[in-house]
Amino acid sequence: MPLKLHTYLLLIVGTILLVGCAVVPPVQEMSDARQALEAAREADAAKYAEQKLRSAEDSMELATRTLNQGEYEAARMAAVVARALAIKARDEALAAKRVK
Repeated sequence: MPLKLHTYLLLIVGTILLVGCAVVPPVQEMSDARQALEAAREADAAKYAEQKLRSAEDSMELATRTLNQGEYEAARMAAVVARALAIKARDEALAAKRVK
């Protein structure tokens, strides 16, 4: 009998942890995306990779909007996309500047 109770307690704790993960705001992902966007802007992505930078900014706006609505998983995914796009914009801008 104690084994069954122990098993149920583990299941309950595991479920609470899984649900808890879904309600944690994506603080780190948002910060990473903001930093990547700033790095892209500093690399003159607005001049050399305008479309990629605009896409990154759009994704960041979506991340912010969904975060404010409490949709943390959608915000997390949008922030990850924003970061990836910002990195591509920065890399493209740096490459274009090297060619010049």
